[in-house]
Amino acid sequence: MVTGIPIRNTGRSLSIMLMLAAWTASLQADPSLEKRASWQQPTRAEVRQAIDEWLEEQDADELTRTRIDVLWSDEAAEAFDQDRLDLLVETIAMLHPDAHEVIQWGTSPGRPRIKPRLEVLESDELPLWAQSHLRLYLGRWLAQHALYDESLAAIGDIQPEQVLDPATLLFYQAVGHHRMLQRDECLQVLGRLLENRGQIPRRYETVAVLMEADIQPLKPDSLDEIARLMDDIERRLGFGRAGTRVREQEDEVIAKLDKMIEELEQQMQQQAAAAAGSAGSSTPAPDSMPAGGTGPGEVDPRRLGQRANWGNLPPKERHEALQQIAKGLPSHYREVIEEYFRKLARDGNQ
Repeated sequence: MVTGIPIRNTGRSLSIMLMLAAWTASLQADPSLEKRASWQQPTRAEVRQAIDEWLEEQDADELTRTRIDVLWSDEAAEAFDQDRLDLLVETIAMLHPDAHEVIQWGTSPGRPRIKPRLEVLESDELPLWAQSHLRLYLGRWLAQHALYDESLAAIGDIQPEQVLDPATLLFYQAVGHHRMLQRDECLQVLGRLLENRGQIPRRYETVAVLMEADIQPLKPDSLDEIARLMDDIERRLGFGRAGTRVREQEDEVIAKLDKMIEELEQQMQQQAAAAAGSAGSSTPAPDSMPAGGTGPGEVDPRRLGQRANWGNLPPKERHEALQQIAKGLPSHYREVIEEYFRKLARDGNQ
């Protein structure tokens, strides 16, 4: 329905009704009137205009202006799409020398020994636009070095309209949420990023589509989630972290595996009961003959349901248990289950 269009009273003639219907259909078919994305990636001209405004705001001297003009000259235009954020941060450092410390951190080949002073990013002398770009620069480096918690802490609350490289912002926000198994947040950010398909760098679009397809089917308490949790634990341990967060994740993995094994045991018991009932009904006992087993009536005292005993099963029985639990699952999940059994064995021997 098209609203806000004045229509003269002509007796509601059929011809006008048909004309309006045809015009409405043409509006809906016009791709230029489709819903606009909630954000736009600024062009090089728009970025340069914003930089000129920065220069006026900071009352930059002639030498600084000349250096920035060279940095953003037409000869350097080819590097814009690949190095947009780097150029922006280098520009900020020319206006605010304290920002060089963040650049030094962000260009380190490995993990630097000295962290940047956070007060540089929060200084009242540093404009908000400069803070946002420096935080994005730092957050990108942190994500590239698998420090996803710190990356999200740096860029998680920045909005696309606060930076001149919103595609990079949304991409690395999505990376952080993806690696932290924050499914809903990840899908929301990826949805915003992909609003501008064809306008964002191809590498961002390609990886974003893959991340979306990867995390969309993730379900709570699944082996997929458990395997990812174990990967995250391994990542944290690789940084020498074995504190409360890691211990809580380890407990969470054990609890999820406990729950999964209990459900599998119940399924096996139900299947066994159904099979026994089917066999009994198909061969009824003869008349005048007491039914019953021929064994001595002794029961195996082992209780395989006790978690501590799973890891202590004889190799053959343990292999059979693994086969049953991992039946129908991808092969790499076997390693997850084996590690779970090993942990149970260690806990049971303590």
